[in-house]
Amino acid sequence: MDAVRVALLREVLAGTEWLGATRRFAGVLRGSVVSHGGGLLLVGTPAHEPWHLAAHLVDEAAWSGTPELTPTLVRHAPRPTDPAHLAVGLGRLAAARRGETLLVVAPGAPDDTLLEHIHDARRSGATVLSLGPAEGDLVTMSHEALPVPETTDLGLDTVQHLVSAAAGENCLPSPRSPRRWRDRLSALADHLTAPPPTRW
Repeated sequence: MDAVRVALLREVLAGTEWLGATRRFAGVLRGSVVSHGGGLLLVGTPAHEPWHLAAHLVDEAAWSGTPELTPTLVRHAPRPTDPAHLAVGLGRLAAARRGETLLVVAPGAPDDTLLEHIHDARRSGATVLSLGPAEGDLVTMSHEALPVPETTDLGLDTVQHLVSAAAGENCLPSPRSPRRWRDRLSALADHLTAPPPTRW
């Protein structure tokens, strides 16, 4: 999903809880990886590996000048022949340390094996964030969770796009001074189309 589609989606969702919720969660994500600087680990479930979110976070990291947003995709069954960036297995979660951030994306309740690895990462000092179930062990283990009920019309994939786009914004809106994306775009367009200043 490109920036134009994300902007259109935000317009459609204006006035709903989703815009504020995804921006708040993205602010926590960005704040965690930037302030701690330990790196971002991204893991899904065996049936749902968050490839798209990983790719979008890499793009947002480059565009925003925030390299800390570049994730390490942790996979459940990497193969020895996989390229290095796709060959990181669940053992990486056991090696997580204080300062690192673990983002878990799960459309449903994670299995016991994944929960054990998440628990190990948290016990070692990693900050755990999650997108997925509204209740259960994953939510309990998470420092911050954005529930995406399976019954929602929005869907986990769409929420991931909103979170990644918001995480890459250079100035996330604060509750006291909200600035909508369209307002910023309008101000930029006005600046670029304004006539040049008169000569002295």
